Amino acid sequence: LSLRLQRKPLIRKGYVQLDAVTHTCNPNTLGGRAVQSVSMQVPGASGSRISVSHSTSFRGGMGSGGLASGMAGGLAGMGGIQNEKETMQSLNNRLASYLDKVRSLETENRRLESKIWEHLEKKGSQVRDWSHYFKIMEDLRAQIFANTMDNARIVLQIDNYETELAMRQSVENNIHGLRKVIDDTNVTRLQLETEIEALKEELLFMKKNHEEEVKGLQAQIASSGLTVEVDAPKSQDLTKIMADNPAQYDELARKNREELDKYWSQQTEESTTVVTTQSAEVGAAKTTLTELRHTVQSLEIDLDSVRNLEASLENSLREVEACYALQMEQLNGILLHLESELAQTRAEEQRQAHEYEALLNIKVKLEAEITTYRHLLEDGEEFNLGDALDSWSPVARSLLTASSASRVLAILLPQPPE
Repeated sequence: LSLRLQRKPLIRKGYVQLDAVTHTCNPNTLGGRAVQSVSMQVPGASGSRISVSHSTSFRGGMGSGGLASGMAGGLAGMGGIQNEKETMQSLNNRLASYLDKVRSLETENRRLESKIWEHLEKKGSQVRDWSHYFKIMEDLRAQIFANTMDNARIVLQIDNYETELAMRQSVENNIHGLRKVIDDTNVTRLQLETEIEALKEELLFMKKNHEEEVKGLQAQIASSGLTVEVDAPKSQDLTKIMADNPAQYDELARKNREELDKYWSQQTEESTTVVTTQSAEVGAAKTTLTELRHTVQSLEIDLDSVRNLEASLENSLREVEACYALQMEQLNGILLHLESELAQTRAEEQRQAHEYEALLNIKVKLEAEITTYRHLLEDGEEFNLGDALDSWSPVARSLLTASSASRVLAILLPQPPE
């Protein structure tokens, strides 16, 4: 007797199904199988499927004791039916309690749903007021905009500061260069002033010498009493003329002095203009020289870097060449070793080939001799091992040992039947 209780969940919610009771038995056979199943369906309940099934099997035979055992099996089947009724009664009771519980739960569920709907109808739909958050959002947006503007203003100030700093540095560099030009111009001006003072002193000295010479000549003319008579017309008296017209000489000297001053002033202005032009040219030349020096320095730096790179590349090249030379030596050594091994292998192969040929020849000769001796033994002639060994070739005798001799005898002599 076997009892199986199975609960299967249903696809549709709202009913419980219990399978009906069936009993099958074949009374025409002494051995058979009885199957019972219970099925019940209760609409309106939210539960699961309950099925009960059991099988009773009995088998009898027509041999000795077969009928008795068959009847005993039938009685056991009747007792099983009684047990099935009790089981069905207990299952019905459990099902009734289960259905009562389901109905109570459904009633409680409907009651709770009605309470929920009443609560929702009383409370109504509420709409949350988000207006007080709008003010906060506007304030935050205003703060973000203000911070963005401050950030942009700070960035603009930084850019202006960087631009002004670059301009200031360039102006300072120009001022530094102009100061050098001013210093050079001042040195040139001092040199020119010194030259002008020297020229003025030289002019005064020349004027003084000229006046002294004129006075000396006048004194000599006045003190000289020499009278020279010539056929030429009478010349004017220079002393008288000089004594009569001193104002003319003063005017002439003044004019000469003015012309000389004007000449030296013009020369000074021209020299100043030339100095200014030359100073500008010198400044431009110095600027060009500075730029050329910077260019030369940058080129020297580039040249040093290129030289360093070249030196490093040469070192790397030497290291690579040394490494490859070492590897080449190693490979040459390996190649020579392999060539020597190959030569040894070839020599060994040739030696083994010669030995194989010799052994093959010996084998052929031995097989021929063994065949001959076997024929002699089969013909019934007298056979002596010593005579046979003496008749073999010297090479065969050298290869034949004591153990191999016994094996040869085993080959030559037929084994007696067991």
